[in-house]
This record gives sequence, structure tokens and C-alpha cells, in this order.
Amino acid sequence: MTNAFWFSGFNALSFQMVLGNPMILFAKTLEDSATVLGIISGMMPLLVIFQIPAANHIPRYGYKRFVYGGWGIRIVFIFIMALVPLSGQFLDRSSQLALLLFLLFGFNLSRGISSCAWLPWITSLVPPSIRGKYLASDAAFVNVGSFCALALAALWLGQAPRPWQFALVFGFSGLAGIVSLTFLKRIPEGETPEQIRSSTTAVPWLEISRYRSFRKLLRLSVAWSAGYGGLTTFTVAFLKTETAMTEGGILLVTSVSFLGGLSSLWFLGTRIDRLGSKPVLTFSLMAWWAIMAGWTLVAGRVLPPGLALIVLLQFAMGLGAALVNMANTRLAMATIPVMGRNHFFALFSVVGNLTLGLAPILWGVIIDAMRSVNAARGGIEWNRYTLFFVLVGAVFLVVLALCRQLEEPEAADMEALLREVLIQSPQRFWLRFWPRN
Repeated sequence: MTNAFWFSGFNALSFQMVLGNPMILFAKTLEDSATVLGIISGMMPLLVIFQIPAANHIPRYGYKRFVYGGWGIRIVFIFIMALVPLSGQFLDRSSQLALLLFLLFGFNLSRGISSCAWLPWITSLVPPSIRGKYLASDAAFVNVGSFCALALAALWLGQAPRPWQFALVFGFSGLAGIVSLTFLKRIPEGETPEQIRSSTTAVPWLEISRYRSFRKLLRLSVAWSAGYGGLTTFTVAFLKTETAMTEGGILLVTSVSFLGGLSSLWFLGTRIDRLGSKPVLTFSLMAWWAIMAGWTLVAGRVLPPGLALIVLLQFAMGLGAALVNMANTRLAMATIPVMGRNHFFALFSVVGNLTLGLAPILWGVIIDAMRSVNAARGGIEWNRYTLFFVLVGAVFLVVLALCRQLEEPEAADMEALLREVLIQSPQRFWLRFWPRN
């Protein structure tokens, strides 16, 4: 698993530069439309739909070969993308944007096809008793890699980045991707069940989707993706257009979210294996509603967009996203049966990611449609970003309601989670400093 952790870390160092905020900021220099930014943000999860046909070919090639081939093709696209910022000498901005979208399509297509083997591969290698611990450690490596990616990008881009600086960032992304492949190659192959390997019957997708506990998990995944999709993209767009932050400052501030994700290891550790996923999801979704309230007050000019407040919100977003994703994935591992595992995971990934891909496009259209909204009511300024954060908060309330319907017989309740975190853990030392009446 050590090789899997290092692969995740360097993979995050790579993809955060070409799929994350550095790419959003580069695209912002070419096109100011929120819809275009939504397409760039949603392309990666949308193309996960190719996991459905790709899942049938995993037994033929094996988990390891399937993932390794797809990740190798991705790196080729990264190095070509690194040349796009330099093409401004002979291409206009519209042509550069079109070329960039084409390369991002190829990058995300290869990822969408090959990623269908990742979760079944890891599930076959990690024993059920330590899957929560594995996911927490994996999230820590991902968040460290992501934080380093944005910190380096902020250092290289500075205040007024030029095209060659973006090319440097994307080129480094390709080098980090090559390093990640060296660790991927060292992960042992997982065993595909013989019944699946030898089966020639048609895949009963409808029956898979009707599996009761799995169906409830799918509903929650769709609702969560609808709210979360595009949130990081449009908080960056908000900071770029509505505050005085530079590109480097925005990258540094948003990198704090990955420190929040890293703190999920401290927050949960191995507790998720004892407490279950359901109470963690409930706690996280309640926290997300509070985060959206904070962004609404900032966008509505009730609270000034001070550095300390933005950093706090970014940290909380990173922690909340890490907890939801970790608990959701662990519950999927526990819910999905061994027979048909490849196709269950493919459907789980496709449904969630399809929504995650469509959501930022839809949110982008909504934000563009509300561009002219600007009215003061009830002491708050209602503009396109204020309404956006309010609508996302409403979606998270729906997700919280769906979370209560999940089936996890061995899960503890919220009281047990709070007791574990606030009273029985070493962190209780800090509660002694809380003011008392």
C-alpha cells in the first residue's frame, strides 16, 4: 500500500495543475464566460461515463495493466497541453481555447476509461477491517500532493503570469505524472473472481441499480455531486472577479483547502472503521451548510472578504469534502458485493461523476444568466454569487435528508461520533481552554 499512497500523492501533484485552479486561471485569461469554465470543470467527471463499456474489458487485461495504460496516455496529453500557452504567438485566444478543450477532452477520456479498474483493484487488495484507515491515509497523500501543486503554481505564476509561466506549470505536471507511474507499476496485481472472469452473460445494469442499499447510496451520490460540482471552480471565479486577489494569492488561499483535507486524517484516523460512514456523512453535511452560509454572507457584502475568513472557509471546504468522499467511498466498498464488483463500481462512479460533470455546466449557465442581478434586500446584497451559494446550500440540505435513509446496520449514531472526537480523543485537551459560564 505504500506504493499506492505515493502514486496518489504524485498523481495529485500532477492532475491538480491541469485540472485544478491553475488551469481555471489560464482559461480565465482566454475566456471570461462562467459557462466555459463550467465545461472545463465538468469535462473530467462527465467522461467517466466510459467506465460502463470499459468495465467489460478489465478481466482481459487485468487491473494493473488497464490503469497503467490509461495513465500513460494522460501524460502525453499533459505535455502537449504545456505547449498551448506558448502558441499565442501564432494563434488567437479563441483558437487556443479550442485547442485546449480538445486536449482536455483526450486527457479526460483516457482517464475516464482507465479509472474504472482503480477502485475494484484497491478493494481486492485492502482487507475490509482497514479500508477506512487506508482511505484516510490515501486522502492525506492526495491532499499533501494537491497542496504542494497549488503552492508551487502560486510561486511560479506570481501576480501577473505570462504564458511561459503557465507552460512551466503544465510541464511540471507531466513530470510529476511520470514519477507517479513508477509507483503505480510497483503495486501488486489484484485477483479478479473466476466467475466474473469467465462470465459471458450480459451485464444486468437495471438489476444492479435496483439493489436496495446500493440504490440509496446512488441517490446520495447524485445529490452530493449536484451541489458540490463546480463549487471549487466558482469560488475561484468569485475571488478573481469580486476581490482584489492576484492569481498567486488565489492559488495560495485555495491551497489551504488541501490542508483541511489533510486534517481529516487527524480528525478521523481509524475511527471511521469503528463508527461507520453514516454519522461521518451526517456531521459533514451539517458543516457544509454552515460553510455555504459563510460564503453567502461574504458574497452578499455582509462580511468583508478578509484573508483570515477566506482561509477559514477554504480550510473547512477541504475538510468537509475529504470527509464526505472518504465516508462515501468506504460505504460503497462495504455495500457492493464481490460478484459484479467491477460493474457495481463502474455504475457508482459513472452516476456520481456524470452529475459532477453536468453540475458545473448548469451552475455556470445559471451564474451567467444572473449576471445582471444586483439588489439589496434584508441587509444583504443579492447578486449572482450570493444566489449561487444559497442554492448550493439548499441542495446540501436535500443530501442531508437522503443521508438519513442510508443502510449501514453497524454504524454508530451522531452522539457516538461527537463523544469520540470531542471527549474521548486526545484533542479533548483543547476543550479545557474553552470559556465556561
